[in-house]
Amino acid sequence: MFIQTEATPNPATLKFLPGRVIMPEGTFEAKTSEQGEVSPLAQRLFAVPGVTGVFFGYDFVTVTKADGEWQHLKPAILGGIMEHFMTGAPLFANGYGATEEDSEEFFDPEDASTVETIKELLETRIRPAVAGDGGDITFRGFKDGTVYLVMKGACSGCPSSTATLRHGIQNLLRHFLPDVREVQAV
Repeated sequence: MFIQTEATPNPATLKFLPGRVIMPEGTFEAKTSEQGEVSPLAQRLFAVPGVTGVFFGYDFVTVTKADGEWQHLKPAILGGIMEHFMTGAPLFANGYGATEEDSEEFFDPEDASTVETIKELLETRIRPAVAGDGGDITFRGFKDGTVYLVMKGACSGCPSSTATLRHGIQNLLRHFLPDVREVQAV
């Protein structure tokens, strides 16, 4: 099994591509080993000293570290991913699946068409680009001209995430939707 690795804009996060589908739909993020207990793969990765976050996308796994150098952590992480897939262990234990955020979406019913357009732009233009960097962005709400988004994976805590939000996503949404004044991460 050959696993490719890619750097992400977040220096604390590395993207691993095992050459197979990880999650056919949805995403999964664990920021603590307790959150990772539902996944045998996440448990293996959190067992590596220094690992502080795990994110599963369609065909990739991103791992976030607290300290240490990637050159020292990468072999253990690669070994954990390879061992997981070679043993045929399930991605999740006890039928657990992709998670959705705990909080519900919020927006005024009068803004439903604007929200639909925001979601379409997120799905078709923004999320594919962000997935290329090892993360994900999902819609949380829209109120008084502000779009609220949840950043996951490599995007969460990334030094360039503010620039991504302000100069990338905000400008794109403003171009198509004059009602949008700003974008904020929640």
